[in-house]
Order: sequence, then C-alpha cells, then structure tokens
Amino acid sequence: MHHWFDIFPKSTGLSLYAWIIFCLLPFYFIIRSAAYFEIILGVCMILLFFTTYRLSFIKKGWTVYLSVSIEMIISIGMTLYFGYVYFSLFLAFFIGNIQHKAGFITLYILHLITTLAAVITGFYVQNELFMMQLPFIAISVIGVILLPFNIYNRNKREKLETELQEANQRISQLVVLEERQRIARDLHDTLGQKLSLIGLKSELAGKLIDTKPERTQAELIDIHQTARTALKEVRELVSNMKGAKLSDELLRVEEILQAAGINLHVKGSAAFNEAPPLIENVLSMCLKEAVTNVVKHSEAVNCYITIEQSTTSLSLTVEDDGKGISSDQKSWSESGLQGIKERLSFINGQLSCYSSRGTKLAIQVPLVVQQIK
Repeated sequence: MHHWFDIFPKSTGLSLYAWIIFCLLPFYFIIRSAAYFEIILGVCMILLFFTTYRLSFIKKGWTVYLSVSIEMIISIGMTLYFGYVYFSLFLAFFIGNIQHKAGFITLYILHLITTLAAVITGFYVQNELFMMQLPFIAISVIGVILLPFNIYNRNKREKLETELQEANQRISQLVVLEERQRIARDLHDTLGQKLSLIGLKSELAGKLIDTKPERTQAELIDIHQTARTALKEVRELVSNMKGAKLSDELLRVEEILQAAGINLHVKGSAAFNEAPPLIENVLSMCLKEAVTNVVKHSEAVNCYITIEQSTTSLSLTVEDDGKGISSDQKSWSESGLQGIKERLSFINGQLSCYSSRGTKLAIQVPLVVQQIK
C-alpha cells in the first residue's frame, strides 16, 4: 500500500526537508522568468510532473512506463528551459523501486542517458546559469547514477528479510505442532498404558479383597509401583518439553553414557556464536535421541561426539564403536531415526546414517542469522 508521501524518497541520505526544498525550488526558477506565459507553462509542467509521478506509484502495467516517459520529458524540458535539473532525482528514486529487473535496467539506462544529454546541452544553452549551479548539478548526476541501485538493492534485501522472518515464524509454529504430537504419542505409549494397567489391577483387587486377601495385597503393591513409575515418566516428559542448550544437553548425555559404561569423547565446542535458539534446541533433542539409541542398541564401548560450526552451517556427529545396524535391526533404525528426521525437517536439516564398524549419525543444519537493523 502506497501513501501520498511516497513522492518523498526514503533512506537516500537526505532528509524530508531537503526533498521539500526540491519541490519548491522549481517555482523559484520559474518565477524569476520575466514572461507571464513562461510562468504559467512552468507551473503546469510542475503540476503535471507530480501528478504523473504519484500515478506511477499506484498504477501497474504499461501506464507506469507511460507516466515515467512523461516525467522524463518534463524533466528534460525543465532542465533545458528553466535550468532545473533536480526532477531527475525523483525519477532515480522511482526507478530504484521497480522490482522487475529488465524494466529497472531499461529505465535506468534511458534515464541516465537523457539526464546526461540534457545537462551537457544545458551547459551550451544556459552556460552562466549552469555554472552557478555546478555543485548541485554534479550531486544530481551522481544521484542519478547511484540512487537507483541503492534503492533497488535495499528493497530486494528487505523483501528477502521479510520472507525469511515469515519462514522462521512458520518453522516455529511447525516445531510447536510437532512437539505437541510427540507429547501426545509419549502420553499414549507410556502414561496411558500405565493408567490402564492401574485400572485393571484396581478392578481385580476389588474382586479378590474378600476371597484372596494375600493376592489383593500383591496387586496393591503392583498398583503402587506402577503409579510411581508413571509419575517418574511424567516428570521426564515435562523435563523434555523445556528448551535446552546444546552445552547443557552434553552434560546430561555424559551422565547417561557414564551410567551405561560407555566412554564419551567430545570434539569441538557447543558454545555457538549467534545460533538461533530454535536450531540449538532442535540439535539438543536430536543429540539426546541419538545417544539414547547408542545406549539401547549399540553395545558400544566408546561414543564420539563432534560439533563443528562454520559461517553457513552447524554440524553434529554421533559415532559409536558398537555392533552397527544389522539387517534384522532395519525396522529399529527406521523407527529410531524417524524422530530425528522429523525434527530436522523443520529447520531444513539433513541426516546421514552410516553403519560399518559401529554406527555414525551425521547431522547438518544451515545456520540462518537475520541481519539486525
């Protein structure tokens, strides 16, 4: 959506007041003319210029190029007849806002050629007036050369940053949704099973309380133990819901491997520079899941974790010297790695699995850092 004040260029190094002066100056150059007809003609040209200039922002298609053509003709006429060259800066700003690359280049070259031709001709037609304005004319010509590219690149960068921000917001929403689904699966697979077991044993104990009190007592002991197990699993589930840093997760992983009798070897640092919290949180969950698989299935003696960071990506490698993934473990590998793949898909990460003398999981995630304005 464009507003009426779009006729004043933004982020060009000049303030709004400078552009207001550029709008008022043509009236000075016209009023200083002695002829009444020239004053009327000049005012009409100024009004026509700003009218077409405003229309060029709100119209689309061929009408835009028609408006720009009219503005170029008026700019040349004002330069040659009244010595007013500053309309070219307004045109330079507008051309920089054209998104179509071919249209931008075409209008840029055409505007540059016509402006230079008008200025050179003006020095022959009105040499004294142009020599008086030489510093301002030089600034205008430099603006015609540099301003369109500056505006074009700035608009392109802002568009990419907006798309990046929207993509990151979408990823965050998808990660939240995926975590909800994971929690639902965990509740169904663990807590739901325990509660069903407690219900069945409670019903059985109620039926045996009069006839077999010893059996009833055993069932009550089982119910108590099952309830404690369910409470422990709920606490673990809540703990997993909290966002974690990779450095904190490494400490927990070390404890798990030590309890399992597996030696941990870490290479690299988990203190990332400018890593988005979302990416670090996903990597932490992937590390925990990978190490859990090592403990449960690898029968390894050593576990090697390598962390590397470049300017464009983060990489995490988990390798063990266990028995590897055999053919009869194919179903386990598909299900065990599925959770890692699902998490990495939300941040455009890649997972590679190698199994020879042990198992190696290689994770690579593109590092996206938004520019802070």
